[in-house]
Amino acid sequence: MSKSLYDTLEVNENASADEIKKAYRKLARKYHPDINKTAEAEEKFKEINAAYEILSDSEKKQQYDMHGDNMFGGQSFHDFAGGHAGGGADLDEILRSMFGGGGGFSSSSFGGGQSGGFGGFGGSQSGGFGGFGGGFAEPDLDVETSIIIPFNVAVLGGKHSVSYNGESFDIKIPAGIKNGEKLRVKGKGQKHGGKAGNLYIKVQVASSPEYSREGDNLTKEIDISLKKALFGGKVVISTLHKEITMKIPKGVKSGQKLRVKEQGVINRKSKVMGDLYIKLNVVLPKVEDLDADLVAMMEEKLPE
Repeated sequence: MSKSLYDTLEVNENASADEIKKAYRKLARKYHPDINKTAEAEEKFKEINAAYEILSDSEKKQQYDMHGDNMFGGQSFHDFAGGHAGGGADLDEILRSMFGGGGGFSSSSFGGGQSGGFGGFGGSQSGGFGGFGGGFAEPDLDVETSIIIPFNVAVLGGKHSVSYNGESFDIKIPAGIKNGEKLRVKGKGQKHGGKAGNLYIKVQVASSPEYSREGDNLTKEIDISLKKALFGGKVVISTLHKEITMKIPKGVKSGQKLRVKEQGVINRKSKVMGDLYIKLNVVLPKVEDLDADLVAMMEEKLPE
């Protein structure tokens, strides 16, 4: 049984409601008359909206799934709609008799004052493709893109320049943002009929050669001498927040971590600062660089 409404939305007959909605939004953006100025785009846009009105309504979809294109006399929906619209028939009445319901697809969100055809563009249309009840949903003007920001900007926050749709502007990166989070920029999405959607930006954080991040905590690896590992001492460390002096206790081992409180990443919800862990890498001196007497004594005295 042919079911051309699914072909119109470019989905298979087993598509879920979410898949149907996603396909509709993609095609509606592609063929919207404000974006696509080709001659066939307007008719395609009308068909897409009509197909979605049927397939997004569980009752109408059930009827169509049962009868398929037999409801259109066995012809495809494209041919059916084109034939009746071209003949001046009232498709509102025809489709109302098929699927029931009242009220047309009079959505002013599509603007333009079109007349004839399927309607659904608002203004003073006549002969609209109505009869499914509820009207068209307004066009989805929201858009999504992604950016990559430096590791230190994700931790400390700051400004980041974004170029989208031929426009460049700065956005504020909040301190503590995580990889994969989304930011909303109001009014930078698609524009239509005096309205503007939002731009949703998925943030990807670049890796750092110095730091690794786990939640709100950071880890940084530093080298220390064998002398400091054995007898302790102090080291100066530059963190992302400030320069600190850390005390190294006696007898530390390579790979051991020391904690520096509240030098990690701020939690955007709790506003609590994470910690910084300093991972120690004990660097062994070259034997040939050591004093000969010291080497002899170490060979004699060091435990096996």
